[in-house]
Amino acid sequence: MDDRTAPETLDLSTPNVARMYDYYLGGKDNFAADRDAAEKALEFAPQIRIAAQHNRAFMGRAVRYLAEAGVRQFLDIGTGLPTQSNVHEVAGEAAPDARVVYVDNDPVVLAHGRAILGGTENVHIVQADLRRPEEILECHEVRERLDFDRPLAILLVAIVHFLQDADDPESIVARFRAALPAGGHLVLSHVCGEALPESVPGVTEVYKHSSTPIVARDPERIKDFFGDLELVEPGVVNVAQWRPDTPETKRIADKYRRPYFLAGVARKN
Repeated sequence: MDDRTAPETLDLSTPNVARMYDYYLGGKDNFAADRDAAEKALEFAPQIRIAAQHNRAFMGRAVRYLAEAGVRQFLDIGTGLPTQSNVHEVAGEAAPDARVVYVDNDPVVLAHGRAILGGTENVHIVQADLRRPEEILECHEVRERLDFDRPLAILLVAIVHFLQDADDPESIVARFRAALPAGGHLVLSHVCGEALPESVPGVTEVYKHSSTPIVARDPERIKDFFGDLELVEPGVVNVAQWRPDTPETKRIADKYRRPYFLAGVARKN
């Protein structure tokens, strides 16, 4: 995107984490400040780009697994900018009747999403904030489209690491776990600080000057976000190692064993 074509109301001076992620994925919905910040982060941790790509691929495999297992409802919180293999596209391949509600608090994301996805059957976009779970769970638009008495999946993919410790992320995620009905699933991925501890301070500093600071957490704390839900095999693992389904994904899983992102899928019995 060219800064000269941006709406006048858009802040182009502050890097936006959704647009930085779009840049890592090779997208075009980003501006100069986003690209500059992303490149600075990549100087500290070049692996961010491939980690982001494999995080996205994990989400696709998780959604496909759930759709093939019979899940027909998906609540994707912190959806980010629409790109390839969105949740509704992956779910729709296995289950054309699947319903998806996307949630984000970023007006830029909402504008893009509504422009691209507006009118798509069984897909809806809601503006709400992860830090206020009740705002999402009790939202009329969400409840109108998703039946919380039937199995559904709540997706928290690459979003919980944008919750600060002061936000009490454990309580926030616990509230979403509690809202799951029997047969419901939690899909979660999170930046892990253990893989490249020497890179964490530099990357964290870059994100301090973005729209949302990032917090890398250790493996045990990430695993705790799943609470007492039953983890689907292979448990909480490096994103590339969660059920790799192609020769290339398996090759990457073998090559990149350090957990830049940890991810898992868990079921409520």
